[in-house]
Amino acid sequence: MSSSETLTADLLIVGAGPTGLYAAYYAGFRGLSTVIVDSLPEAGGQITAMYPEKMIYDVAGFPAVRGRDLVKALVEQAGQWQPTYLLGRQADELRTVDDGLSVGLAGGEEIRVGAVLVTAGIGEFTPRPLPAGQEWLGRGLVHFVPALDAHAGQDIVVVGGGDSAFDWALALRPIAASVTLVHRRARFRAAESVVRQAYAEGIRVITDAEVTALRGDEGTGELAEVDIELKDGTRLNLPAQTVVAALGFTADLGPIESWGLQVERRTVKVDTTMATTRERVYAAGDVASYPGKVKLIATGFGEAATAINNIAVALDPSAKLFPGHSTDV
Repeated sequence: MSSSETLTADLLIVGAGPTGLYAAYYAGFRGLSTVIVDSLPEAGGQITAMYPEKMIYDVAGFPAVRGRDLVKALVEQAGQWQPTYLLGRQADELRTVDDGLSVGLAGGEEIRVGAVLVTAGIGEFTPRPLPAGQEWLGRGLVHFVPALDAHAGQDIVVVGGGDSAFDWALALRPIAASVTLVHRRARFRAAESVVRQAYAEGIRVITDAEVTALRGDEGTGELAEVDIELKDGTRLNLPAQTVVAALGFTADLGPIESWGLQVERRTVKVDTTMATTRERVYAAGDVASYPGKVKLIATGFGEAATAINNIAVALDPSAKLFPGHSTDV
């Protein structure tokens, strides 16, 4: 889609996380054509970017499901209706036009739709940088590990003390040559059970320490080692072909905050139909807020169905709010 093109559809979904993907399925079930926009290059939202290998235990119907597998199933479920994906794109300006809504993308493209559903999760998130070695980003220094197998046989250093840092360390331990976790404090933000598991599985943990430099192999130019300095002045040098900087992230809703919605603490206020304060703009999933809201993937799925059914009626007042059960089709 070039900057001169205008794409038309019944619905634009902003956010390709689990809630957005399920909304795309349900929109197709209701006969709506759908475009999905996400600033990330792959579908799946936070799951794909942050914990694709982590097991999820609170999705209905799955005693346990790996994050990557859940996303794959949601994409397949939505795929039967052939939604249009515009990934690696940012939804920018929202305007009301005679026949509905117009959403401009950051690259200059325009999408004309009847309604918009915001499923942006926590918004656009930016990983906090590692203080040293940023020049190695994408060349051995990473913030996320989308494919564990790519790191098989490597010496890996994970930097951080939260759940994500320990999750990556534990996920990589079975396939890596070595895994070392480095944290600048003696105490961790991660759950105690996860910390105990890391020690039990033989992951080397270095506390009160910081990574001070990353260096490459003079022959290959690839990342080869990491310098670490402890608070007591001790200096260590560790082999490392990959450094995972799991230092958390900052997040914001970006241009969505300028859309005239009621935004509070990076969430959008909605009513019982999932409608926002702007006509034909709805929200679902973690980005949506109302009294008593519980932020779970399972909650987002229900909110997506509620939003889509109400959008179907908003676009066609003769349509029924309840479409019947899928088993009846």
